[in-house]
Amino acid sequence: MSSLQLGLIVAGVLLVVAVLVYNFWQERRLARRMADARSAAARSDLEASRRSAERVEPTLGSARAVSAGSASQPVSRTATSESTFELPVDVIAPPAEANRADEGSAEQLADVDSEPSAKRAFATPGTIARSTGVSQVNDAARGAPQPDHEIECLIPLSPAAPVTAGALAAGLHARIGKPVRWFGRTNARSDWQLLSSNAPGHFGDIVACMLLADRNGAASRAQLEQFAQIVADVGTSIAATSTAPDLAHEAARAESLDRLCAELDVQIGLTVQMPEPASIAGTRLRGVAEAAGFHLAPGGRFEYVNEDTGAVLYTLQNLRPDAFSPEMLRVTATNGVVFLLDVARLSDPARTFDQMKLAARRMAHTLGAQLVDDNRRPLDDAALATIREQVADAAEALRAVHIEPGSSRASALFSA
Repeated sequence: MSSLQLGLIVAGVLLVVAVLVYNFWQERRLARRMADARSAAARSDLEASRRSAERVEPTLGSARAVSAGSASQPVSRTATSESTFELPVDVIAPPAEANRADEGSAEQLADVDSEPSAKRAFATPGTIARSTGVSQVNDAARGAPQPDHEIECLIPLSPAAPVTAGALAAGLHARIGKPVRWFGRTNARSDWQLLSSNAPGHFGDIVACMLLADRNGAASRAQLEQFAQIVADVGTSIAATSTAPDLAHEAARAESLDRLCAELDVQIGLTVQMPEPASIAGTRLRGVAEAAGFHLAPGGRFEYVNEDTGAVLYTLQNLRPDAFSPEMLRVTATNGVVFLLDVARLSDPARTFDQMKLAARRMAHTLGAQLVDDNRRPLDDAALATIREQVADAAEALRAVHIEPGSSRASALFSA
């Protein structure tokens, strides 16, 4: 064998070995890359799982109230600052989910924002107060009144044995200066029942509720303390355990709720005024008002009532400071009357305004008077259309914070 042949053989062997080594190195390199990719994917999945476990549900943004303009009438409640009543806002649960709320779901407690900001939306009924364990769902879903954690101070009672409503008489008849309601249920899976002294049955769970604000203002710290003491005394009498909430926090909630409602409290007035120096005899005014469907109420005003529901749609008041009474109407006269509509207490404020506008126009025509606004400026079609928009805006402002006009919640907050 020549040296050339030997050299070729050696070169061929070395080439084969080099190819094998290169292939082996490439396979190892690819294997390392695949291992690194699997490790990264595993870490990514672990991180995603961790983030999912810590995920916070999105909440609804803030909503700013819209108040009515020149046609609005003042009410006793007044706004004192821009502080807001902040409540947790959760996805609105349909009635089908309301029952599941009683079976263990829990939401955050309402909190008060100490810094000025836009008004927050109310949490929808359906929340459960974690500190009390008291569930509360929309009245419409239950078809009956329910505890309302967002606008009431709630104190639950757990008696050692079920008790009758009569055992709660001291609490049921308590007078604190703010409305108090008591609810009972047989067990945790039962519906809450609004209690009266003669309510039948025995109740294993009880909750006392005091309204935090109405048109008379916010519940004071003294009223909250009195409420807590009454509940504690009732608890002692029925051998029940109870835990009162932080009363300072509840007082702050009451003040913030009152400020929010003050900004949303709108009443619309249309004035029927006689030209000077004419006046309307009281007897004639009563005849015209009753012919229009009004009746004289004990509060010194005429009321127009929905025949189906019994709700007051709008009222007729004296333009002068004097209240109406049968005696006053027999012997005196007035230079005008005011049609007044309370937006928060009506289920359809804009439609009711249309009805009131027609009634005011008819009365002005019948009496030979003029329809004017608060500043005694004549109201034409354009001005009345603007006022109607104000009514609609005020109703939407209430809905934006989950106070449905005409609802039980609105009736409680906007009562005197």
